[in-house]
Amino acid sequence: MEEGNHSEVTEFILSGLTDRPELQVPLFVLFLLIFVITLVGNGGMILLIKTDPRLHSPMYFFLGNLSFCDLCYSLTIAPQMLQNFLAERKSISYTACAVQMYFFIAFSDLECLLLAVMAYDRYVAICNPLLYTVTMSSRLCNLLVAGVYGVALADATTGTYYIFQLSFCHSNVINHFFCDSPPLLALSCSDTHILEILIFACACYTVVTSIVTIVLSYVCIIFTILRIRSAKGRRKAFSTCTSHLTTVGMFHGTLLFMYLRPTSSYSIDTDKIASVFYTLVIPMLNPLIYSLRNREVKGALRKAMNKLLTHS
Repeated sequence: MEEGNHSEVTEFILSGLTDRPELQVPLFVLFLLIFVITLVGNGGMILLIKTDPRLHSPMYFFLGNLSFCDLCYSLTIAPQMLQNFLAERKSISYTACAVQMYFFIAFSDLECLLLAVMAYDRYVAICNPLLYTVTMSSRLCNLLVAGVYGVALADATTGTYYIFQLSFCHSNVINHFFCDSPPLLALSCSDTHILEILIFACACYTVVTSIVTIVLSYVCIIFTILRIRSAKGRRKAFSTCTSHLTTVGMFHGTLLFMYLRPTSSYSIDTDKIASVFYTLVIPMLNPLIYSLRNREVKGALRKAMNKLLTHS
């Protein structure tokens, strides 16, 4: 990989979701609404988990970290996107582009790996319930989360550093609504072959590790649930996993759609729509899924609302 001469490019132009002027304001309103719901939903979930003693358990500790990840994920992408809907010149500085890419990689890895950790937590809770509090100790939970953050930040540092060592001399127009690695690599006049292999290997490691952990955990969970004699017991055991399974299905389903579909069906517009889903829509939906399908969260929310109404 060549060392880049960064004087060639000082800013990038983001093409955005669409170049049709009549759609800019309606899309701004739509994504502003999504952004506000994401901030309120994830911020509220974090506050609820911190303040309600009933939610001070490993499962909600991981859920709080997932909400923090979704909140930061949205903050990384949405403000620049919203600004560009109303701006005549959709520019982003060289440094801001690097920072956005760094946090995008970090929080996408973090979300992926947190879902795997949460699957392991459900495995221990259902397959070894008597040892759950001993196994999922505060020390182990903190170590798991610290490990996940460490891997995510290391991957983001490596990927961003090497991408921004490239020379960008073909063009400064990024055919996307944020600074993602594939459209940036397409702009480079350096040899990107080795870097593309490195990025692909890192992405595969993160995604495959997450999927294998989730699949193995749920295979064990299913076998354990099938051994429960009462239908009520089976339903109760499985109900603790439904929110997590829904989130996993949305996140990994989108990633698999993006990276496993045939090359002949590739379209940058399709990629943009998929990117909108996993960078903005899923972070908005996650707190809604966990609050609507979880009895303890709904109980804590009702308690918080009643307390708020009483004080007001």
